[in-house]
Amino acid sequence: MISVENLKVEFSAKPLFSDVSFVINDRDRIALVGKNGAGKSTLLKIIANEQQPTDGKVGRSSDTTVGYLPQVMVLADDTTVREEARKAFSDITSLKERIASLNDKIANATDYESDDYARLVETFTAEHDRYLLMGGDNYEAQIERTLLGLGFRHEDFNRPTAEFSGGWRMRIELAKILLRQPDVLLLDEPTNHLDIESIQWLERFLIQNAKAVVLVSHDRAFINNVTTRTMEITCGKIVDYKVKYDEYVKLRAERREQQLRAYENQQKEISDIKDFIERFRYKATKAVQVQSRIKQLEKIVPIEIDEVDNKAMHLKFPPCVRSGDYPVICDEVEKRYGDHLVFQHVNLTIKRGEKVAFVGRNGEGKSTLVKCIMGEIPFGGNLKIGHNIQVGYFAQNQAQLLDETLTVYDTIDNVARGEIRMRINNLLGAFMFGGEASEKKVKVLSGGERSRLAMIRLLLEPVNMLILDEPTNHLDMVSKDVLKDAIKAFDGTAIIVSHDREFLDGLVDKVYEFGGGRVIEHIGGIYDFLRHHNIESLDEIGSQNNHVTQNSPKTPDNQPVKQSKLDYLERKEQQKKQKRLERQIAEAEKKIEALEKRITEIEHLLSMPDKATDMKLIEEYTLLKQQVDQQTTEWENLIASMD
Repeated sequence: MISVENLKVEFSAKPLFSDVSFVINDRDRIALVGKNGAGKSTLLKIIANEQQPTDGKVGRSSDTTVGYLPQVMVLADDTTVREEARKAFSDITSLKERIASLNDKIANATDYESDDYARLVETFTAEHDRYLLMGGDNYEAQIERTLLGLGFRHEDFNRPTAEFSGGWRMRIELAKILLRQPDVLLLDEPTNHLDIESIQWLERFLIQNAKAVVLVSHDRAFINNVTTRTMEITCGKIVDYKVKYDEYVKLRAERREQQLRAYENQQKEISDIKDFIERFRYKATKAVQVQSRIKQLEKIVPIEIDEVDNKAMHLKFPPCVRSGDYPVICDEVEKRYGDHLVFQHVNLTIKRGEKVAFVGRNGEGKSTLVKCIMGEIPFGGNLKIGHNIQVGYFAQNQAQLLDETLTVYDTIDNVARGEIRMRINNLLGAFMFGGEASEKKVKVLSGGERSRLAMIRLLLEPVNMLILDEPTNHLDMVSKDVLKDAIKAFDGTAIIVSHDREFLDGLVDKVYEFGGGRVIEHIGGIYDFLRHHNIESLDEIGSQNNHVTQNSPKTPDNQPVKQSKLDYLERKEQQKKQKRLERQIAEAEKKIEALEKRITEIEHLLSMPDKATDMKLIEEYTLLKQQVDQQTTEWENLIASMD
């Protein structure tokens, strides 16, 4: 379908890659991998004919169509969502208009016996057959299925695209590309703006419907599920592995070991030849052998070792004061924007040291609840932040909030305090900003580099609660692994909003699901949560719910549904009771702690000779002891109620 021959790309006379040749065949599922800056996005642009190479060529037949989704693109804001998606079928809509025009001509014709009329009917028939072959009026159903799969609702279809965020407009562009059904799909980080459900839908679409796919992604689970071939850009070359990503990682390690052994043997051979040349260079009797060795040395082609990005981010969150037992308690929290309900009746308690995930479709309120916790927006109900809480907050737009006029070094120097200012270069080096990179202006940094820089800022203050809103967007796999290990080792509390299943796996022990104006707690990891709904498809939950609501409430089939609803309400009431008890226990413990602290102070005062007979202190001491006993009894009763 597409052949790439001897491709070479240079920037400022420095080669990015050269002598790159490969073929994209029908039904290929290719993951394009390599370290940041290796040229993955550049190669996609060249294949899409968006950029020209320094040398070499990309060949494709005239009837091969290509759909290309870049990381960043210019978006139009002059239509509705449905109208924008309908542009994918411009050929069909144009053909439909032509058929309508031909039909009018036939209806108005009177020369039924003429050759012109016969040709007109023949043209109409041929065009109508072609229209039906292309799918005809079925494209409206395809538009709906695709938009729903990518997370839109029916009520969104007629909304202007200008009302949506950049991430949602990127989904519209992705929908248009998928609807065109090109022969080759080129997708550069397609999951960056998708939630878990939409990613799973896209996985199934690509596996079942796509003809050929080349994708760049840092979502390991996604590329493992979709691709069957892995092409790595390394040392300015392409190495083609006909296996999935996980298998490629193993083969790559084996390949590198072989390269290292061959490199070591070659270096030993070069060293031996050089030693011989140096030893006998000035001996006339050895002149022939020396010249032979020099020629032998010149013919040796140095063995290159595949690049491995070992400059990992060594994240370490500094120690901080111990927080209260319950960093976040939500009691009937509600958020509305005018008539639009985001969520209501949110009752949750996050305990000290817990690591929890907020998951759900985009727009269901994950980031909104985070903003409520941070006190950035007003809300209804009660939301209590625990004692001694110091929050480290990484927002989705954190990287965009950086001052673009500053250098990397100045960005950190402006916020660093104390002795850390003596170690800024070390800190930057650990985040792959060593050497000249620290003098780069923020405005020239890539999305991933900006995210890393924003993460450094987060590290500069000690915190005991992390709130991370999509922290892995634009981070490469190595960086995500190191960040994940750092959060695992973090002894504070963590709230993580993420659609990255691989990142959340083994990291969180509780999942809060946002959807339909509710927030539901699920105990267990992210894959436990997926299995609970159906590991193959989260979006089937919505269709099941729709099916139930369409049935008559009086049918016998609905009896189990009613019972299930009752069970849910009972569980919900039980959860609310449990959370209420937890709050009462926490309050009782604080009261006891305060009373005991005052008792200790009075005991210290009474130990002094001049205070030993102070009746006011003695009476207060006696009263406090009684109150402690009462509070302790209440606390024990509350604990017993928990069992």
